[in-house]
Amino acid sequence: MDTRLLLISHASTAAMRAARFPANDPLDARGLAEADAARARLSIPDDMAVFVSPAVCARDTASALGLAATVHEGLADMDYGRWHGLRLADLAVEAPQDLAAWTHDPDAAAHGGESFSQLVKRAGQWLDALDDTLSKGATRARDSVSSDGTNEAKNRALSAGTSSAPRNMQHVVAVTHAPVIRAAIVHALGASPDVFSRIEIAPLAIVELRRSRRGWTWWPASQ
Repeated sequence: MDTRLLLISHASTAAMRAARFPANDPLDARGLAEADAARARLSIPDDMAVFVSPAVCARDTASALGLAATVHEGLADMDYGRWHGLRLADLAVEAPQDLAAWTHDPDAAAHGGESFSQLVKRAGQWLDALDDTLSKGATRARDSVSSDGTNEAKNRALSAGTSSAPRNMQHVVAVTHAPVIRAAIVHALGASPDVFSRIEIAPLAIVELRRSRRGWTWWPASQ
């Protein structure tokens, strides 16, 4: 079955606006207001399966968008190691060579965390396992429907992509982080991780990927 995936970057955080590496920060009032304003614009259909990064800012964004999402570790933000919570301006003074390497070399992980190349591999594994993830979710939802017959269980079945989606297309939303979306694009295109610095993902941006028999492709986000 073909898959249509909408990747949504979480709303801005105070750390992002201060050019600071994230430290599992929640959305502040400004970020929540941005996500709330985007809710009508994004118009996410009700029959999509929805996943979210375990980070607080991503879960806050999904909630503000009115999405009941399943947390998935495969959508977690890049691991910044020792740099979590630090400002770019401070690192530019204290460790300029390490910062320059991390900025330009996809294999660099001077902070002791995850390199961008490793993130591409992780994001690719999540993308390529998506069919199995959806199948397991649909099975759980169908079991719930048969066991209790409630509308709530039926809604879970819809969110797992088992109902109103066309027979040849399953629809998925994932609320995650800009680096993860960059990595997903690189994987979908079969591109070199070297291009990562040329991909910009703004807060609350949408990237659409589709998978068919010819593999993953990058589409203009039409919602």
